[in-house]
Amino acid sequence: MTIEKGRPWGWRAPLPPAGIVVGSDAEARRVLEEARRVGRPFPVIGLVGGDLCRTLAGPGDADRLKSEEAMSFPIDVGQVLVDGRLHLFVAHLVARSRWWTRAAVAMNAQWLGDWNLGPRAHPNDGLVDTYDCRLRAGDLTKVRRRLPAGAHLPHPRIDERRVAARTFELDRALPVWLDGEVVDGGRTLAVRVEPDAVTVVI
Repeated sequence: MTIEKGRPWGWRAPLPPAGIVVGSDAEARRVLEEARRVGRPFPVIGLVGGDLCRTLAGPGDADRLKSEEAMSFPIDVGQVLVDGRLHLFVAHLVARSRWWTRAAVAMNAQWLGDWNLGPRAHPNDGLVDTYDCRLRAGDLTKVRRRLPAGAHLPHPRIDERRVAARTFELDRALPVWLDGEVVDGGRTLAVRVEPDAVTVVI
């Protein structure tokens, strides 16, 4: 069950023996995509790095994952059809032009590197925070300056929606970054959330 206001989220539990430790969001995505490819359930994932780990205030300590201090959390997983090709993501999706004047973004985590790109994003609310960006060159400096503090929103040229599903139609094909690495490119991005899809441990 996705998180509800006023209810506790997460529980004390170490990484099980069959759990998999990852150091980045991209590693986590590859683990999940491989499990789905061969028809296995998603394994429990221990996080020691990445933007999802930071969003959960994970200390990045591999030893902690097997200790009594370890915390386990259910999280949502993002799905995207890129011109009909299915991919998963755990932290974020970004399709963008070189200078970010045109971008389509879906955040399941709060952070993208040093940028607080999804200041209201929560990885277990059944939603992704999406942004359809059509910035002018003159907007870029102001927006970038505000990104580390998450103060770039609202913005008149960023269409922000918190949704369970959204389709972006781009004027031309753009490279698609999932969890920090380019995995595809396309014009039509159909994004949806798979709630409570996997358990992670920090």
